[in-house]
Formats: sequence, structure tokens, C-alpha cells
Amino acid sequence: MAHHRHARTHGAPPPEMPPADGRGPSAGRGRTNPKLALAAMMFGVAMIFIDQTIVAIAAPSISDEVGLTSSGVQWVVNAYLLALAAFFALGGRLSDIFGHKRVMLIGTVVFVLASVMCGAVPDSGFAQAWLITFRAIQGFGAALLFPAALAVVVAVFPVERRGRALALFFGLTGALTALGPLLGGWLTEWTWRAIFWVNVPVAVVALVLTSLAHIPDRRRAERLDLTGAFLIAVGMGLGVLGFQQAASWGWRSVVTWGCIIGGAAVLVVFCRYELRVREPLIQLRVFRDRAFTADNLVLFFAMLAFVPLFFFASVYAQVSLGASTNQAALYLLYFFAGFAIASQVGGRILDKRGARPAIRLGGAVGAVGFALWAARLTDLSMHNQWPFVALAGAGIGFLLAPASTDAVNRSIGASYGEVTGVIQTLRNYAAAIGLAVYGTLLTHATTHNVAGTLRERGLSSGEADRAASGVAEAVTGQTGSRGPGGEGPLAETLRNAAGAIRLDFAEANRWVFYGMAVAMALAFVCSWFHPGTRVTEHPPQDEPPGPAAHGTGRGPNSGAVPDTPEGLPNLPADAVERTPVAHR
Repeated sequence: MAHHRHARTHGAPPPEMPPADGRGPSAGRGRTNPKLALAAMMFGVAMIFIDQTIVAIAAPSISDEVGLTSSGVQWVVNAYLLALAAFFALGGRLSDIFGHKRVMLIGTVVFVLASVMCGAVPDSGFAQAWLITFRAIQGFGAALLFPAALAVVVAVFPVERRGRALALFFGLTGALTALGPLLGGWLTEWTWRAIFWVNVPVAVVALVLTSLAHIPDRRRAERLDLTGAFLIAVGMGLGVLGFQQAASWGWRSVVTWGCIIGGAAVLVVFCRYELRVREPLIQLRVFRDRAFTADNLVLFFAMLAFVPLFFFASVYAQVSLGASTNQAALYLLYFFAGFAIASQVGGRILDKRGARPAIRLGGAVGAVGFALWAARLTDLSMHNQWPFVALAGAGIGFLLAPASTDAVNRSIGASYGEVTGVIQTLRNYAAAIGLAVYGTLLTHATTHNVAGTLRERGLSSGEADRAASGVAEAVTGQTGSRGPGGEGPLAETLRNAAGAIRLDFAEANRWVFYGMAVAMALAFVCSWFHPGTRVTEHPPQDEPPGPAAHGTGRGPNSGAVPDTPEGLPNLPADAVERTPVAHR
């Protein structure tokens, strides 16, 4: 198989990934167990996914006990997500330089210690600052943990088994996001502090399994680009902050657009800087690979629907369907039933035929599923909706793991942590945009619908508009459904119109879910830009990766056999797809 080998590059570091059978640097300590490694990483990232949704359910209880302001409650949720977005790229690069397993362990410890401190918040005047600070530290720990954990899974499984392994990884960890509200509602009945303490036993299991799996670790002798890390943290932080706060500050606010435009400007500066620096935080030349770019575009548009779905479907279930918090979580399980099944099918398609068929199927099924789900929202019946909820979940499931896996397979110099950081940064940015845009759309549509209903019931235009605005703000920002309170004609009118307002809110949500269908349709369109090539093997373990970028040993596609004909001069153009591979 000499014709599969890359040209040697003097001074390039050896590839970081050991043989998947465990006969590498770790052999003296024990044979690597890929299944145990996969289980360990799933327990580790389980905490991240659960904490994205669990806190919102407990927010009223936290506020009542420690006296948080309304903006303080919002920042308890946002501080975590903001830190995630700002530091994902740094976490991925650190895992490459210092070792994936090592950074995963550090991230787990940081995350669980911050969780303990969140649960130990004192009932005093500085409780709000305490909680927001440690929520941000939680987010930083998660930004270290997730890229490193995903890189471990990629490293210990050979290419032909990686699709199914990552399908299981994304399927189960994604389903845990739906368990956040369910688990949060149950734990909060005991004490809201338990939503943070539950991370302790999960972290212990992750650490024990990591030790038992004998996961190899290898550092890369490269410099950390601190300037690049600062620029992307500021750029991502400002942009996500602007989108997060748009609902509070308003879209006409100078501060809102200052953050969004300022963040984008800093990211442009970051990109220009990265193209000039010798050892960049992110090797942007990987975007020259058309397949990598297509994978990331598909993930970007899919995340516009996937992450915001949890909030909007949960609030719809509580307001329009009259469901409890726990019932709303069960409503989301229909989505994950389709998601879990399709993610396994998508993984098998990836292993056999590459990413392109799976991401095309996912985009098409997702667009149809979300559109049909949107059309049924006004039925106000879970029974009539569940097939379309599951179909929407299947669309996301078909494409999520294949697009993510294919993108990571095209890493630079086997720099799995770095590429994972890129992917997760784009995903979080898309989620922030989706939440902001859909939230604004929902608020405006709800206000318009409710105002019309109240005018029909005899209120003047001014009274109807003011009352509708209050109702829209309440239902789109609530964590549980409450009827209108107070006395007087207006309160009586609102109570009598409760059934009609539920339907108004369902009709407003249709615009949100049609928006998600459009996002999935755009993911489908982007899937057609994927060339259909696939990475089928790793480079031989006794040779360095391929042509270096700026002499760093991190040239495009140097961690695996190139997926383009130009990278295989001695093979036919389609050999990447059809050549059987024997892993070394």
C-alpha cells in the first residue's frame, strides 16, 4: 500500500492517533478498550447536554430561594451557554497540544467542581454573582471536555467502525438534552440544588471508566496561539451575547447591534490573523476541502432547528397543550424516538456509502417532518402530532452524526480536537441565532394574534395591544404555565379568553416551526455541495502526516488519506471510495 502514503515532511510531528487496536504507546499499561472509552466519553458529555436545559426548569425555585432578579435568572442560563460558545475552539486546540484524554479529565474535574459550587450558593446578597460566576466556569469546563471527549472517540475507533460509534455517541447524548427538563422537574421537587449535585456521580463514573479503558494520550509539540484564542473568544462572546440579549434589549437597540456587528468584525480580524500566523489556533485552510465546508454548512443550518427546538416545543406543550413540566419533557421524547433510530441508520449509511447520502436524506426528511409538525400544532393534541414530531427527529438523526463524523475525519494532521472545536463553535453560534430569531418571531406573532382576539372581545385597540404584549412576554419567557391573575374587567376578559389565547399561541408557533423546516431545507440544499468522497483510512503509523502548512505538520487532510483525486496521484479518481482498506 505504498501508493497510499503521504510524502514525508521534514520536521513534521508524528500523528497523534495510535492504532485502534490498542497496540500503541499505551500497550504497556493495557490494551485500549474502545467500547469502554466510548461509554466513558458519553458519561462525561452527558453532564454538558443535561445542563443546557435542566437549569431553566429550576429557575423559579432558585429565584425564590436566593432572591435573583429577573435579569439574574436569565444570566444564570446565559452565562453557561456564552462560555461554551467563547471557549470551544480553545478547548479543541488545548486537547490537541496537551492530549485528548488529559484535557477531557481536566474539563470533567472543572465542570463537576463548578457544579458543586453552584449547588452550594449561599443565601446572601452575593448569591447572584456567585451563581453566575460558577455557571460560566461550568461552561468553560464543558468547552474543554466536549471537544476532547469527541476526539477520544474518533481516535480509538477505526474509520469503518467510527460512523456507528459516533451515531451512538450523538444519539444518546442528544437524547439526554430532552431528559434535562424531566430530570430538573423531578429533582427540583426535592431541592433545586440537586440539579447541580447530580453531576457528581455522573462525573465519577466517567473518570472510573476512562481509567479502565486505558485510553492512550499523546501531546503535540506546538505553540498555543493565545492571540487567536483571545480574538475568537471575544468575537464569539460578543456575537452570542447580542443574539441572547436581543429579546431583552430589543432589535432596535444600539447595544444589540453593537454586540452582533462588533463580534462579527472581531471574527473577521481573527480569520485574517489566523491565515498569517505560523501555528494558528484553527487551521482555516481545512475549509478548502469542499466536503468539510459542506458538512459544516449542513450542521449550521440543522442547528438552527435542533437546539432551539427544546425551548419552543417545551413552552408550546406547557402553554397550548396545558402540559406539566414533566409532560412537556415526555412530549420531546417523541422527537428523540425518531432521532435515536435514525442516528443509527445514518451511522450505517456513513460507514457503507459515505456522508452525502445520509445528510441529503436527513435534510429532506427533516424539512418535511418540521413542516408537517407545524401544520398540526393548532390541533392541540399530542396524539395527532407524534408521528410528525418523530419524523422531524429522524431528519436530524440521519444527518447529525454523519456530517460531524465526516468533518472530523477530514482533520488537519490528525488534529481531531481542533476540528471538533471548529464544528462545535459553528453549532453554538447557529443555536444562538436560532433562539434569537425564532424568539422574536414568536413574540411578534403571539402579540398580533392575542391582540386580535382581545379586540373581538370588546377591548379597545390600545388596551388589547398592551395586554397582548404582556401575555406574549409572559408565555414566551415562562417556565411553567400560569393563568392571568388580578381583578377587574381586563383580568376577567383574559381569563375568559384563555382557551382562545392557547390557540393564538399555537398559531404563532407554527411560524417558528415552519422556520425550522426552512432551516432543514437549507441543510438539504447545502448537502448537494458535498462531493461524495470519503476518508477510508489513516496514514501509516510510522510516517508523519502529509504536506505541512507553514511547516507545522498540519496540512489539509494530513490525518487521513485525502478524499480528493488530487491527493492520490497514483490512484484512479474514485479510488478513495472503492479501495478496500486494511488498517494497520
